[in-house]
Amino acid sequence: MGDIITLIQSITNKITAIAWSLFILTWSIGWTLRGAPIPFSKVKRVGSSFIEDSIWAAFWLAIGSSLFAFITYIVQHAIGGG
Repeated sequence: MGDIITLIQSITNKITAIAWSLFILTWSIGWTLRGAPIPFSKVKRVGSSFIEDSIWAAFWLAIGSSLFAFITYIVQHAIGGG
């Protein structure tokens, strides 16, 4: 049972790291588009949209990561491995 928990925890950590990297990339692209000296307002709106979406993604990612960590903690203590 401990091997399954370790496997799920490892996969969750890898996916979470990839998701945080994607958040940083999207947030950076959003600020680059928004701050670029391009005279097209649509490009700036797309940049603002990227920023807003990345902030919401970071919020839900933080909530999901906390939830997964809490579930792992409960399961480890329930099977006596904590």
